Amino acid sequence: MAKTPSQTINGKAFEYALLNEFSERLKIVTTVLVEENAPYNTAKKCFGSFDEKEQSHYKLVASFAVNFLLDIEPRLSNVISDKDILQLEIVADKAGQTGDVRDVLAIRSLQKWEIGISAKNNHRAVKHSRLSNDIDFGQKWLNVPCALNYFKEIKPVFDNLAKLRTASRATQKWDTLGNYHTSVYIPILDAFRKELLRLDNDNPGIVAERLVEYLIGNQDFYKVIKGKNKVEIQAYNLHGTLNLPFENIKPKAKVPKLKLPNRLIEVVYQDNSDTTLLVTLNEGWQISFRIHNASSRIEPSLKFDINLVSAPHSLFSNQLFIG
Repeated sequence: MAKTPSQTINGKAFEYALLNEFSERLKIVTTVLVEENAPYNTAKKCFGSFDEKEQSHYKLVASFAVNFLLDIEPRLSNVISDKDILQLEIVADKAGQTGDVRDVLAIRSLQKWEIGISAKNNHRAVKHSRLSNDIDFGQKWLNVPCALNYFKEIKPVFDNLAKLRTASRATQKWDTLGNYHTSVYIPILDAFRKELLRLDNDNPGIVAERLVEYLIGNQDFYKVIKGKNKVEIQAYNLHGTLNLPFENIKPKAKVPKLKLPNRLIEVVYQDNSDTTLLVTLNEGWQISFRIHNASSRIEPSLKFDINLVSAPHSLFSNQLFIG
């Protein structure tokens, strides 16, 4: 838990560094308007909290990423007319709840065009979603409601956790429960697994695609992952809106369109694990769901740490090493 604030600050500082680098590079060749909204001010403040050395490292990594994106997105630097303004903005966090994972947007209204970037600082998790008595993951993630049987299965487990929390005035810790992986995690994961398979079976061709769109993002985007001495750029071109030419100017590299899955192949426990399910879908997608308690104190909800294990071979990924 202690890591979260600094992780958030690092992430937001990187968002600011990317937006600022876009602005500095592009204002020489086009009219740039930076939307100085609340998320922008927060990100700027996070960036400002670092010393000069750290700031210059963020700037350096951002410049590598921006240079590369300028090569594969010609619409960033090319205009129809002098009224063709490039708008840059940082998106509010709540957008992620609706399946839009983009942090930084570059928009040209006149061209009816935009691209988005998901900025990550040393981390690859795609989503952190909760399970509890009153969370209908089917409705929330897939727009298909869970069955009553699912809630009947999870209710005794979460009700017991709620009782323990109330009785201890929210002070009792998880480690007092003994082997809570067996008594709590496994029954919840078993119910989740069964319900996910049922949802897919009852709604053929829908659930697999919506699951990936919910977890990966329902808008096309570039994921820019900042490492210690490298930056990785991945292109989630699910709907074919990335990497477009501008008139006769073509991108310098081709970003293929990714195929969304249309069926769930299997949901199994990861080898030697009682906390992680592996969800395998067709078209080369595999996602891991690791369940955990978000706090050291008992509460009647659990959190998933969700990671993309494998993506289709057509996922565009490029690593730039920083000297």
